[in-house]
Amino acid sequence: MFDGFEMSTIAVAGGSLRVRRGGVGPPVLLLHGHPQTHVMWHAVAPVLAERHTVICADLTGYGGSSAPATTADHEPYSKRAMGHVQIELMRELGFDRFAVVGHDRGGRVAYRMALDHPEVVQRLAVLDIVPTGEMWRHAGMEFGLAYWHWYFLAQPYDLPERIITADPEAFYGSRWNAASFHPDAVADYRQSIAAPGTVHAICEDYRAAAGIDREQDEIDRRAERRIQCPVLVLWGREDGRLEQWFDVLDVWRRWAHDVQGRGLPCGHHLAEELPEETATELTAFLQSSAT
Repeated sequence: MFDGFEMSTIAVAGGSLRVRRGGVGPPVLLLHGHPQTHVMWHAVAPVLAERHTVICADLTGYGGSSAPATTADHEPYSKRAMGHVQIELMRELGFDRFAVVGHDRGGRVAYRMALDHPEVVQRLAVLDIVPTGEMWRHAGMEFGLAYWHWYFLAQPYDLPERIITADPEAFYGSRWNAASFHPDAVADYRQSIAAPGTVHAICEDYRAAAGIDREQDEIDRRAERRIQCPVLVLWGREDGRLEQWFDVLDVWRRWAHDVQGRGLPCGHHLAEELPEETATELTAFLQSSAT
């Protein structure tokens, strides 16, 4: 996996990030979801690297990236703070402006980066999400049953940590049985979950989503603050929940001025279930802005 890419650990404020870099051209940062690592991009990143400098980074507390000490309001794991760390990373690598692609939790970091730093994020692609505040505003019985982990992982320390670390394979293992998951990628995900502190960092990520992230989204929604750069939205139609609960593009058009996108014939993990089509969509979107 990742032929032609180099992996390194880059120091950032308060810690470090595990990073893979490959390709030459306009920079694009790829951010992963929960409970994975940057390795989820193994089939997409090499395609993008044919035309771009591709940076794949582990999020704060995930994979090989360090996990900062938390606070009562979980601010170090807010998507704003996690985004600041990724911007610092890109500056360390020499990139002041770049495109961002994020799946799942990485998508939440990515759109917060675009909202907070319009001078930095040139293009934004989000995979299989709508904004965090929209999700919580929709929350009800169906949401709670389908996305129960949003409630469970956000419970106060250390209830979810104790339950998950007692048998992490029982909690996470079954989700990686599908043939679409590469064995080497699954091995990296399992190693990440087993590392001290990762499960706590994941819970802090979700605690932040239920509190400070939701609050920051609501402030921006009431102020009608919008993402300034072009946005590509892709989602998995086979899961069906986003389409059942939301008009996905309409929701994003309330958050951004320039939105395009569509559902793909796959489930939640677009980059692993349908990598060729996902890469084609991303390449076309990113190339339309290349200079």
